[in-house]
Amino acid sequence: MKDMTNYNDLEVGYDVPAIPGMDEADIQTPCLVLDLDALERNIKKMGDYAKAHGMRHRVHGKMHKSVDVAKLQVELGGACGVCCQKVSEAEVFARGGIKDVLVSNQVRDPAKIDRLARMPKLGARTICCVDDVDNVADLSAAAVKHGTEIECLVEIDCGAGRCGVTSTPAVVEIAKAVEAAPGLKFAGIQAYQGAMQHLDSYDERKAKIDVAVAMVKDAVDTLKAEGIECDIVGGGGTGSYYFESNSGVYNELQCGSYAFMDADYGRILDKDGNRIDRGEWENALFILTSVMSHAKADKAIVDAGLKAQSVDSGLPVIFGRDDVEYVKCSDEHGVVMDPQGALKVNDKLKLVPGHCDPTCNVHDWYVGVRGGKVETLWPVSARGKAY
Repeated sequence: MKDMTNYNDLEVGYDVPAIPGMDEADIQTPCLVLDLDALERNIKKMGDYAKAHGMRHRVHGKMHKSVDVAKLQVELGGACGVCCQKVSEAEVFARGGIKDVLVSNQVRDPAKIDRLARMPKLGARTICCVDDVDNVADLSAAAVKHGTEIECLVEIDCGAGRCGVTSTPAVVEIAKAVEAAPGLKFAGIQAYQGAMQHLDSYDERKAKIDVAVAMVKDAVDTLKAEGIECDIVGGGGTGSYYFESNSGVYNELQCGSYAFMDADYGRILDKDGNRIDRGEWENALFILTSVMSHAKADKAIVDAGLKAQSVDSGLPVIFGRDDVEYVKCSDEHGVVMDPQGALKVNDKLKLVPGHCDPTCNVHDWYVGVRGGKVETLWPVSARGKAY
């Protein structure tokens, strides 16, 4: 078994797509490349924003699934911790040294609840979401069994139409049940409006979040009247964080994609009508791909197809070029229209993925690049952790 911490024992192309110190031009494709300068600027910018607005930022680990990126967000961006969607993801971050982990989802399966209850023994504050009073007893029993504490957020469905309760009385009922349950602690409210994050129009996004803010404020005020305080009122994504942070209700943001940026998020508009990837955030994540065939005069075939990315939010965009266009893909191939014949075999292109989260989940490594050189390799630590 090769020592994966010693780059001298690794073979490029067999074990890893690149090794620190090599030229960017020699990276094996297809693979994920991070522009470290852009990534660090994005992280610092969001961290500075959150601090200036008196907000905590709990970064969304499901986006990158990387302990290394999460640690950079804590160290450089001042993040208070991470949120993720699955217990298996949470375990990876806790074992990796992240001290404050929220499963921003419901945990109902007995085996998963048992694993969640063991997480505090890894040294991490452990939080999950609840939207059903019947879940409280199961969480409590597991926490008591392991001698740990699970903190709970009551989730409000504020427009996403997925999990969460839809009335303030339901919030209060669950919060009181959590408060009364041994091994549990009521920590606050989860209210992420996911359905509006990708609406192009700034005004349309604001209208949606205004509804969410009203729901959350009513719940927070009612809980306070009952003598129940919320440590966390969490939500806010890359497409809405400025609304939540100025609401006077939320105190914790949960932005994820801002750090990498993808084509789908990039096209949404800010208050001035500008794309958010043209000034607000930089593209830091790319799928590096190589031309493998140019048998057709007007088409270049590249090695990044469906198995190298997710296209649920649309095809990738070729970064920094308007003379060629990625138009189609199959399992192992991508079709790039090249009407001027500008490309040749073995040329490399940077693709901005349509949706970064599921794209990152199909790769083993991030290749961190700075100044044309490979600086670091980071494993996609929680890759495949979907349970």
